[in-house]
Amino acid sequence: MNAWAATLRSRVEMSDSQKFPVAAHALAYLAHKAAFSADRAVASAELAASVPTNPVVVRRVTAMLGKAGLIGARAGANGGAWLLKPAETITLDVVLRAVNGCAHLGVAPKGVKGCPVGEKIPDAVRAAILSADQAAAERLSQITVADLLVGLQ
Repeated sequence: MNAWAATLRSRVEMSDSQKFPVAAHALAYLAHKAAFSADRAVASAELAASVPTNPVVVRRVTAMLGKAGLIGARAGANGGAWLLKPAETITLDVVLRAVNGCAHLGVAPKGVKGCPVGEKIPDAVRAAILSADQAAAERLSQITVADLLVGLQ
């Protein structure tokens, strides 16, 4: 891959930490625009202008949301995305799982034999991450896409 292609690719790739906020924003925008059917579809360029991010990033996230059954999407000049479920029924833990696979803060480091900290710290960090992931998932299960719009209208 040449330098130009690598630069372009890096501009449209997403880290896991980017996917969830983009997905939540896109779903909230679709709800705000009352995009509840194919005839009310919102183009990825319009979604990208709201986020704001590259339309390629939005298309990648909407593809993940589509696979999860949260949105419908149509490609092409008249393409776009729309919600398949009411915003009041889409909780943020479901959104997070759709784009990241799980609520996930990271992976514990590997241990180092012979080091009093290095041998024990992976288990301690793993337990802390698991606890935080569970707490985040629990809290996100109480927040819907519709809740994100409260105060905006």
